[in-house]
Amino acid sequence: MLRIAVPNKGALSQAAQAMLTEAGYLQRRDSRELVIVDEVNNVEFFYLRPRDIAVYVGHGTLDVGITGRDLLIDSEANAEEALGLDFARSTFHFAGPRDQFSDIGQLQGKRIATSYSSLVRKFLDERGIEASVVRLDGAIESSIRLGVADAIADVVETGNTMRAAGLEPFGEPLMRSEALLIKRNGLEDQDGLDVLSRRLRGVLVARQYVLMDYDVSGDNLDAATAVTPGLEAPTVSPLQREGWFAVRTMVPKKSTNQIMDSLYEAGARAILVSPIAAARL
Repeated sequence: MLRIAVPNKGALSQAAQAMLTEAGYLQRRDSRELVIVDEVNNVEFFYLRPRDIAVYVGHGTLDVGITGRDLLIDSEANAEEALGLDFARSTFHFAGPRDQFSDIGQLQGKRIATSYSSLVRKFLDERGIEASVVRLDGAIESSIRLGVADAIADVVETGNTMRAAGLEPFGEPLMRSEALLIKRNGLEDQDGLDVLSRRLRGVLVARQYVLMDYDVSGDNLDAATAVTPGLEAPTVSPLQREGWFAVRTMVPKKSTNQIMDSLYEAGARAILVSPIAAARL
């Protein structure tokens, strides 16, 4: 039975459980439930603090888990990325009082507050910057005003919290993070890992693409299918109307309306778009 760690709270939790539900797995209905056994799919879910998930997976206590890239790297656990999940995207930046810092070289000899001490130390060491790293578990933005740090290093999504505290990001990003499916280093297919990965990839495809159907004359067929090449190739079927064809293909959801415009200009008609509930590629 595959043992999977799932975030129990925070920004990762709801999105992770929604994705697993779309992939056909049973998920908890009560936040007080710590373990769920999905006998139909032969998996067991453990709901844990996001920061601890990489540690459990790295130690081999659990087979795989969902956590952020920032938390994986900061944990220094014996675990690796298996699949990017395309949610909880964020950028990790240094920040300081407005107009005080413009380059990370200015951090030499400074105190840096962060919840990601291992990640920050590694970044600074790789660039030969000697600075003190102050580990805090929350309210990082207040550390400068309270006199325990000169700058901070934290995840930036909108930057509103930093700006409200009188801070601004500077220098190159430390990293760009997103939610990941992680596994223990060297772990191959383990009681359903391959099935889990394939299902989650299917969810990603279903979220990122739609099905597009349209009718087009033979004279305009090549021009229309050039606009909608699909993942492999479009499905083209003759219509009862002589010289006309029905085309079905997958297109990126975010470009749907632009593609419809281009198809219409290429001579396509009866253009329809349908959502994809699930996919396997």
